[in-house]
Amino acid sequence: MGSVSLMLLVLIVFFAACKHEPEALPQPEEPGDTTAQGIPCNPDTAYFENQVLPILTSSCAFSGCHDAASANDGVILENYQSIMQTAGIRPGNPGGSDLYEAITDDDPEDRMPPLPMQSLSPQQIEIIRKWIAQGAKNNRCDSDCDTSQFTFAATIQPIINNNCKGCHSGAAPAGNVLLDNYDNIRNVAVSGKLYGSVAHLPDYAPMPQGGKLSDCNITQIKKWIENGSQNN
Repeated sequence: MGSVSLMLLVLIVFFAACKHEPEALPQPEEPGDTTAQGIPCNPDTAYFENQVLPILTSSCAFSGCHDAASANDGVILENYQSIMQTAGIRPGNPGGSDLYEAITDDDPEDRMPPLPMQSLSPQQIEIIRKWIAQGAKNNRCDSDCDTSQFTFAATIQPIINNNCKGCHSGAAPAGNVLLDNYDNIRNVAVSGKLYGSVAHLPDYAPMPQGGKLSDCNITQIKKWIENGSQNN
């Protein structure tokens, strides 16, 4: 073999030995689906968006009281930011929070909501107390709402109590519409006003003020009405 041929053979072997397969670039991981199953509700946790805000919106954040336009005593209870900035909330300390003191005051003249409105129920007060004690977080969860469940006692009344009763109770209910017991709720349901308002249908005043019930809750009310608005 000539020297030239030998040199070529050596070069071929050398470059073949130095050739590398291109390394595969790491592929980005597929983002996890954080919403497919939502945020499960913990019965030991109080949730601002699901529980606290509807209570305050229904019972306090309306015209003449603590909406943004009225802002009695500088307190606005329409959303998380305004509540934290104006209601004297001290996370972890319900007893030292102005909001909690106002809703539990023994003097009817100082208690909130003011007379002639009804005071919050013990269950509603406990939700707010727990929420503050747990840090007053801007939290929410995806409740296991089941449209096949629509009995009055277990489903419809709690929806009404937490989202509507605050405005529609006492001696001067909003729109002269009372939603404080079964008979009054049924009367409004039979008239068509209850479903028309919560479903935000044309020609009905949309309720609750400043928001809307979940599709599941609206369906539950609709089914309850369609099945006779029973006291079950």
